[in-house]
Amino acid sequence: MVLEMKVPSPGESITEVEIAQWLVKDGDYVEKDQAIAEVDSDKATLELPAEAAGIITLKAQEGDAVAVGEIVCLIDTEATKPEKSAKAEKKEEKPTPSETKTAEKPKAPEAAKESSYASGTPSPAAKKVLDEKNISPNQVKGTGRDGRITKDDAVKATPSMGTPGPGSRGTERKKMSMLRRKVAERLVSAKNETAMLTTFNEVDMSEIFRLRKAHKEAFAAKHGVGLGFMSFFTKAVVRALQLYPDVNSMIDSDHMITYDFCDISVAVSGPKGLVVPVVRNAENLSFRGIEAEIKRLAVRARDGQITVDEMTGGTFTISNGGVFGSMLSTPIINPPQSAILGMHNIVERPVVKDGQVAVAPVMYLALSYDHRIIDGRESVGFLVAVKEAIENPVEHLMHGDVKKALEL
Repeated sequence: MVLEMKVPSPGESITEVEIAQWLVKDGDYVEKDQAIAEVDSDKATLELPAEAAGIITLKAQEGDAVAVGEIVCLIDTEATKPEKSAKAEKKEEKPTPSETKTAEKPKAPEAAKESSYASGTPSPAAKKVLDEKNISPNQVKGTGRDGRITKDDAVKATPSMGTPGPGSRGTERKKMSMLRRKVAERLVSAKNETAMLTTFNEVDMSEIFRLRKAHKEAFAAKHGVGLGFMSFFTKAVVRALQLYPDVNSMIDSDHMITYDFCDISVAVSGPKGLVVPVVRNAENLSFRGIEAEIKRLAVRARDGQITVDEMTGGTFTISNGGVFGSMLSTPIINPPQSAILGMHNIVERPVVKDGQVAVAPVMYLALSYDHRIIDGRESVGFLVAVKEAIENPVEHLMHGDVKKALEL
């Protein structure tokens, strides 16, 4: 019996996928549930498992766009599994010293006879100068005897701005994945279809540093996850969204939809690029719950197992460019959401505290928002609320009880 394997639907509204990579070859024997291909949709990269065991016949090439429900391969379920040959199973024996012949070392080439300086040939001193400047001798006109290049010629030589240097000038052309093309399309759409504006602030991270230093070991020992910055920022964002609900809103045609829950999209790096899984109902999660959920989603994204459902439906996004060293940026809204918070790297900077200049770990924050439904008062107030919570987390995020908030 020949089984026709068709492309399953990866999620609602997805009509086609792209064969990113075949994990088996045409004619291979595959086991049931074995991953046979990686397929890209416009939202995620997914593995395609074999529906039965047998000999596989591929019906699509890598890079092909295949409609949902279309046949991508055939599996002959009546084929028997081939046995490994004795030759393949036999381990290669190491040759004994007596059997190993030492290859004769090639004779050193005779030293080249010193040639006369022909036209365009640099003298040893000139060659050294040209090598340091990364200039080819054929780019220099010699003024010495018989046209040879002198040291003075080399010193005066400058690289030609119109002539390619000696380095590689190769190019590579490859098709972008469906996921990358969709991301590009959404980013351009966000820039063109929203009245995007960005407001900035800075936050003193001293108190967060103090709390993490004092409790991170006990937190990790009890809960099995680290106490990172993301749980503090997620809680600070939830608090700010509750104070300024317009930031937790979206435009739908001529209506404004405001949510009474906080589904926070967290940008994480995956093997196929940036993905944005969602921490559902973050307002109900503790520090431990947020850290555990972000870790779970990050691992699934790293392993290429993240699903479309896990990346759909966020109401607000947090992006941390600081992990890559970014000092300041203007993050692009993740549509159909109306705002995104950009975190950046933490740098020790001079700050004024109680009238005195001190050094403190400072992070710049950026809030990009859709000015069509979020006004300056809400956007600036939201960012100030995040700053207040990060600079005084015990009062605003832990209700004055650190151990209870961290469940220690």
